[in-house]
Amino acid sequence: MTAVPNSLAIDMYRRMQRIRQFEATASELLARGEIAGGLHTTTGQEAAIVGACLALTREDYMVGTHRSHGHPIGKGARLDRLMAELLARATGVNCGKGGSMHLSDFSVGSLGETSIVGSGFPIATGAALGSKMQKNGRVALCFFGDGASSEGTFHESLNIASIWKLPVIYFCENNGYAISTPAHETISVQDIAVRAAGYGMPGHVVDGQDVLAVYAVTHDAVERARAGQGPTLIEAKTYRFQEHAAGLKIGEYRREEEIQRWQARDPIQLFRRELVEKHVLSAEHLDAIDREVAAEINQAVEFGLNSPHPQPHDAYDHVFVDPLLPLEEVR
Repeated sequence: MTAVPNSLAIDMYRRMQRIRQFEATASELLARGEIAGGLHTTTGQEAAIVGACLALTREDYMVGTHRSHGHPIGKGARLDRLMAELLARATGVNCGKGGSMHLSDFSVGSLGETSIVGSGFPIATGAALGSKMQKNGRVALCFFGDGASSEGTFHESLNIASIWKLPVIYFCENNGYAISTPAHETISVQDIAVRAAGYGMPGHVVDGQDVLAVYAVTHDAVERARAGQGPTLIEAKTYRFQEHAAGLKIGEYRREEEIQRWQARDPIQLFRRELVEKHVLSAEHLDAIDREVAAEINQAVEFGLNSPHPQPHDAYDHVFVDPLLPLEEVR
C-alpha cells in the first residue's frame, strides 16, 4: 500500500463513495422522470477520478468529459448544488442551464465538461498557458476518454503543451469502449500512453482501479508540471460498470464474463479491503462513512427538489449581450 496520511486515505474513500452513491441516486431520479436528457455515470471509474483529483490542490484547474458528475465530486464540489444542476434548478452550479453533461464549478477549479468528444484538450491547455503566463503555480488536469485520443485536438494540444512546457496533465480514462465500439478496433496502439513519446513527454499506464496507484503517478506528474518541466500523459485502465448512458440499451456488445471480471475489481471494494487489512480503518468506521455519505446524498436531493426552476428571463443571464435591452443601452 502506497504510504499516504490516514486523513488522505479517508478522504479518498469518502469521495469514491460520494461518486458511487451520487450516480446511483441520479439514475433513480432519471427513471422517475425528475432528470431530463442523457445521464452518463462513472460507476466503476471512481478510483481513477479521485486518485487524480486528490493529487491537485483546490486552486488547480480541472476539465472533465461528458461522463461528468464524478469529476467535480472528486475535485471537492458541493453535492447539493451538483444535484440541483442535474434537476435543472436555479440553485445548481450553473443555475440549472448546464444539466448533466455541461457542468462547471469554478469554486473548485472545474472549468467545464461538455458532450463534444475531445473538446477539453484546448481548454485545459489554454488554462495551463494562462497559469504559466500569470506565474500562479496552478496545474491543469484534463480528463478524456479513449475515443478522444484519436481527435485532432489531442495532437494539437499535446504538441503545443510540450513545445511550451505547459503545466498540464492529460489523463485518459480508458474504459475500453467508445459507446459500444471496442477501443482495439479504433486505436492503433495497445496503450494510449505510448503516444506520449511522439510529443517528447512522459507517458504512464496505471491500474485505474487502484486509487493509490493513480494518486502516486498523478502526484509525480503534478510535481513535474509545477517545476516547469512540462506535461505528462497518463492512461488509467478502468471500466464502466453501467451502460454508456443510464436507461440506454445498445445491444450485446460486452460479454457477461467481461463485466463480471471487472466488477470483481470494484475500486471501492478493493480499497476498502486494503484499508481494513492494513489496519488503517475498521470495517465499522467504513460503514459509518457509507452512512454519512448516504445522508449527504439525501440532503442533496432534498435541496435540489425543493429549489426553484429558472425563470424564462434567466436565459439571458451570463451572456455577453442581453438581447432584450434597448439597442442604445447595448451600445
